[in-house]
Amino acid sequence: MRILIAEDEKDLNRLIVQKLRKENYSVDACFDGEEAISYLDVAQYDAVILDVMMPKADGYEVLKYIRSNGDNTPVLFLTARDAVSERIRGLDSGADDYIIKPFSFDEFLARVRAATRKKHNTTVNVLKVDNLSLDIGKHLVERGGKAIELSPKEFALLEYLMLNRGIVLTREQIENHIWDFDYEGGTNVVDVYVRYLRKKIDTDGEKSLIQTVRGKGYVIR
Repeated sequence: MRILIAEDEKDLNRLIVQKLRKENYSVDACFDGEEAISYLDVAQYDAVILDVMMPKADGYEVLKYIRSNGDNTPVLFLTARDAVSERIRGLDSGADDYIIKPFSFDEFLARVRAATRKKHNTTVNVLKVDNLSLDIGKHLVERGGKAIELSPKEFALLEYLMLNRGIVLTREQIENHIWDFDYEGGTNVVDVYVRYLRKKIDTDGEKSLIQTVRGKGYVIR
């Protein structure tokens, strides 16, 4: 899944990006509110993480921009302001969560997982299609009880397909969710990774779960 982080503390920004990418998220990062809005104009995200106090446009202004466009993408506020009134203001403004600095990264990641579950209308961390299961929190994939080793991008692709079970996803949709703006690769990257996945999950005579819809894209069902 794809996350946008807007945080003007560069060290913290860099550390959050590292943690999220280690968890298989595709991440775009910026340091001010205006830049965050620019990213939001050209990409769709599964969650947006905003520092409340940042230059050019603060977190409240960015959140207002998101919600004024009818965008219900989960928004998590980061702030050192811990007053109850500040938390109430953030939540009443349309934020989905309010995280106080300093914070535990384990808790932070759990809150991100909760936010992305909301985005995809699921309440569990374990996704299942037929006899294939994927544990988002533990990064485990099994089919028929047998563990399957996946690369981070393979895991991210399978997770995105399973979160959208039964929905045909275009190559553009998949690429935009799995790879961030820093990606420089071939135009057939989605097809390549679908082939990688099929080789790993469709073994020992198992039926193919990832199906090609000619002229449209891919679907898992």
